[in-house]
Amino acid sequence: MSSKPKPSPLGQNPHSVRERREKSLEAAIGREVRVLRKRQRMTVADLAQQTGLSVGMLSKIENGVTSPSLTTLQTLAHALSVPLTSLFTGFEEERGVMHVKAGEAVEIERQGTRSGHQYNLLGHIGANASGVVVEPYLIVLSESSDVFPTFQHEGIELIYMLEGRMEYRHGDRLFTMEPGDSLFFDADAPHGPEVLGALPIRYLSVISYPQST
Repeated sequence: MSSKPKPSPLGQNPHSVRERREKSLEAAIGREVRVLRKRQRMTVADLAQQTGLSVGMLSKIENGVTSPSLTTLQTLAHALSVPLTSLFTGFEEERGVMHVKAGEAVEIERQGTRSGHQYNLLGHIGANASGVVVEPYLIVLSESSDVFPTFQHEGIELIYMLEGRMEYRHGDRLFTMEPGDSLFFDADAPHGPEVLGALPIRYLSVISYPQST
């Protein structure tokens, strides 16, 4: 009797929490300068001597009460022997979020959409720090169709079946999809529902692909 293979560990810990981030850019820079200075066992006076900045100006920078110029930041980064970008690591950029209440999803007309086939976009976040775009859909098929469209696009797609039964094609393979089943695949291969078994059919489709540069 063969046992199921153990899943490989995730590449990142989803429960890990990053160190505290600052909402103010000035506060984030100031905290990072102070941390780096103390890490190198330098006093404010030592840093002032190396940078040519006054002790008072350095105190204002470390306390986040002034916005240093790019030239000043470059001088500080050089004196602290770190890349300029490291002075911004403590800044918490605003992260996109979208909450869609039940029944308020945007119904869109996806290429190939037919009568009785609904595509509801559950949310969308455009440009973001991850470099990835994700499109989550709730798809409802309530009528059969003589010819069902086959989709092919870049990225990765996840399908999770909620209701009904269908035969779903990916490339040259057919998969029977029933409630609780999932299908995770490379979306560059032709794919889509091919045989609609028990109607209505409802499933989640989550597509992810790289952001356009």
